[in-house]
Amino acid sequence: MFYLLLETCFGDLTKETALRVFGYTTVRAACAMALAFLVSLLLGPACIRRLAALKVGQQVREFRTSGTEQFNIHQHKAGTPTMGGLLIIIATLLPVVLFCNPANSYVWAVAGVMLGAGLLGFADDFLKVSRRNHRGVSVLAKLTVQVALGCLLGVFLYFIRDSGTYYSHLKVAGAHHLLVPFLKNLYPDLGLFIIPWAAFVLAATSNAVNLTDGLDGLAIGAVTIASLPYIAIAYLASRFDYAKFLYIAHVPQAGDLGVFLCALVGAGMGFLWFNSHPAEVFMGDTGSLSLGAAIGAVAILCKQELLLVLIGGIFVIEALSVVLQVGSYKWRGKRVFLMSPLHNHFVKKGWHESKIIARFLIVATLLALAGLSTLKLR
Repeated sequence: MFYLLLETCFGDLTKETALRVFGYTTVRAACAMALAFLVSLLLGPACIRRLAALKVGQQVREFRTSGTEQFNIHQHKAGTPTMGGLLIIIATLLPVVLFCNPANSYVWAVAGVMLGAGLLGFADDFLKVSRRNHRGVSVLAKLTVQVALGCLLGVFLYFIRDSGTYYSHLKVAGAHHLLVPFLKNLYPDLGLFIIPWAAFVLAATSNAVNLTDGLDGLAIGAVTIASLPYIAIAYLASRFDYAKFLYIAHVPQAGDLGVFLCALVGAGMGFLWFNSHPAEVFMGDTGSLSLGAAIGAVAILCKQELLLVLIGGIFVIEALSVVLQVGSYKWRGKRVFLMSPLHNHFVKKGWHESKIIARFLIVATLLALAGLSTLKLR
């Protein structure tokens, strides 16, 4: 741990020394992002070759369009190495270990959630590859693990005593209050309900990112875009003066969550180097479930989980398209979209994959900026 090593050798990094610069959150965040990008870029080719040698190719599901006709919109992607999420996790956590404050319990909570979801995704990918079909871990088992991870995070948040979460304008403290966007005087205390609430947010975010992962670069691009506002939010929440000015929760430990997200963004950009169209590797559920869980966990710990609906709006839209499609077909016997999630609807309409990805990422950027701007609209 670089941070711990410096403190051990040179003492308190807040003192006037030449190495004081490494005590700044912004410097550590930049270092974490750069290192994550380099690790992802350097390990990428070897990782892809190894996955290809192990024959862990993408299993593509066939979709019935009419009668007995079978049509597969992603047939050309069959056999592309998957489980690339392992690269993202490694490239994220290595800089986190090096540049985050090892005494920050929030960082380890998010890292634990990311690893747990990554293991679940890895099991799902492994079963799909070994069985040579699209069926992996059952929906019930997957949801059970996600809820369990969320409950553990909720328990951590409820019983943590060193968080220092404080709402200055309300003169109340507590990491289990809920911040409501646009309202500066409404911070309901969830109490023990923070546990099922965290489970819901974590499972919803993880699955929404998983549903978005269908086109080359779409999921990792949207995750990277959604992470950027939360880097700013984490920094603002860690500063008492900014938190007081913006009427948001002051979370002293949130600064290192920004370092964590910077590492995730760096790893995401490195992975996008190989995942851009035409993709050389897919993240698989190993990546999508872990990335969604990590973003959800950071949002919960920064007390800005409701903003996920706007900042991560592209994930919400993709998830809602599936809900609407399934609900409409079961209740009315009719489909709303040609295929869900929504990106597949446009594929079947004949849009080029690159155009769909570009337009979805434009929308994701606009939603992320809109979400960040709400911090002052109270």
